[in-house]
Amino acid sequence: MSERVKPVPEGDGEVASRAGTAVRPRIDRSAVDHARYERHSRFFPKVTRARAGANFGPFVEAMRTLQDLAVSVDAPDEVIGEALAQARELIDLLEPYRAPELQGPAGRVVELPGRGSLLLLPWRLVEAGPEGITMTGEFRRYHLGGNGAAHGGVLPLLFDDLLGMIVHYAGRPLSRTAYLHVNYRKVTPLQTPLTVSGRVDRVEGRKTFVVAELRDEQGAVLADCEGLMVELLPGQP
Repeated sequence: MSERVKPVPEGDGEVASRAGTAVRPRIDRSAVDHARYERHSRFFPKVTRARAGANFGPFVEAMRTLQDLAVSVDAPDEVIGEALAQARELIDLLEPYRAPELQGPAGRVVELPGRGSLLLLPWRLVEAGPEGITMTGEFRRYHLGGNGAAHGGVLPLLFDDLLGMIVHYAGRPLSRTAYLHVNYRKVTPLQTPLTVSGRVDRVEGRKTFVVAELRDEQGAVLADCEGLMVELLPGQP
């Protein structure tokens, strides 16, 4: 099995955007068994929700924009040299505050897109519950694979993060990804509003089989997947 265990999503602070209007996501936690999680996760570091300061969200968004620029600018070398110097200054500023896993807020600020992690895609939760998960978002310039299309490798990342949330809201125990099979049906465009949704397909003992689809605004399927999440045994990392 591969992939780290997905963090337990807590809270409902994320806000989805529809036609420019902020909409609070619909959350149904009726299937989540917190007592079971506590018993099962006593051998595994507990992921808790982080409260970040007011500057953290804008900082992460600025870093995302820098990622977009880093892969798209065509600037003179002296400009790149100046950017390099400023990047090194930023590294020197932040290096003293490097923290171990589960101490820094990145990946644990649930009200931010991608939970405040640069690794995760900055998509927003629309609906979550035992029947499945729906998120909306778009792939940025940073995710370019070629010819205006998203890189094929970022779709499994989106699906894998979704699978972890599906398992949680379905009331299944801590699990790891055993496999993730992705079918690429159409080219996935950049900077275009998209929707991804998924649900538990079936459960066989420790195995949770999950299916998901990525669609455009017209409802066309751009990609779909089937994943297998396997319940961790006590003490299993």
